[in-house]
Amino acid sequence: MTSSLQSLKAAIERVILDPANHDLLAVVKGARNGAVYGAKVRFPHALVMVFLFRSGTFRQKVDLVFRATRTHARNLAKFATIYKFMCYALKRWGPTPGKEGPYDNLLAGLVGGYFVFGQRSRKSGKISSVNQQIVIYVFARVVLALARLAVKPGAATGLPFVSREKPSAMISHYAWPVFAAASWGLVMHLFRHHPDDLQPSLRSSMNYIYLQSNEWDGLRNFVVHNK
Repeated sequence: MTSSLQSLKAAIERVILDPANHDLLAVVKGARNGAVYGAKVRFPHALVMVFLFRSGTFRQKVDLVFRATRTHARNLAKFATIYKFMCYALKRWGPTPGKEGPYDNLLAGLVGGYFVFGQRSRKSGKISSVNQQIVIYVFARVVLALARLAVKPGAATGLPFVSREKPSAMISHYAWPVFAAASWGLVMHLFRHHPDDLQPSLRSSMNYIYLQSNEWDGLRNFVVHNK
C-alpha cells in the first residue's frame, strides 16, 4: 500500500512539476490560495463580530459565521480562477502570443470583479455584505496607491505641478491628517443624518459606540454591558 501511494505521489509530482503544465496549474493553485486566504481572514472576523454584536441563538450565530466564511473563501477562489485563467488566455492567444500585454491584468481584473463581486443575490436582489466589504477594502487601497502615484516625483503617472519634489513632499506630509479629519468628520455627519446609507457593519459598530453609550439605568449596564 505504501509503495502504491509513493508511486501515485511520484506520478502526480511529475505532472505538477512539468513546465508545460505550469500556467494552467497556477490557475488551480490560485483558486486554492484564494479559498484558504478568504477562510483565514473571514472566520475570526465573523466569529467575533457575530458573537459580540448579533442577536440570535447559538446555532443561528454559528450559521452566520459559516455562511460569511464560505462566501468570502468561495468568492476569492472564483476571482482568482477567472483572473488567472484570463491572464493565461490573453498571454497565449492575445495580440502577441507568448507575451503578457500591458493591459491584460486590468482586463482580467475587470471581468473577474464584475462577475464575482458585482452581482446581486438571485434570492434577495441585494449585494452581499461580504462582497461590499471586500470591494470597499480594495477600493480604499487603490485610491491610496493612485494618490501616491499622482504626487510621486519623476513618475510617468505624476500629475503636473504636484509631482514636483517640493509640492510632493508638502502634500505627502499634510495629506494624511487632512484625509483622516475629513473621513471622520464626514462619517459622523452621515451617521447622524443619513445612517441608513452607511454600510451595515459600520452602522452597527457606530450604534454600539455612540448611541448605546447614551443609555443606562444602573451601575451594571453603565460598566459591564449595555442595556
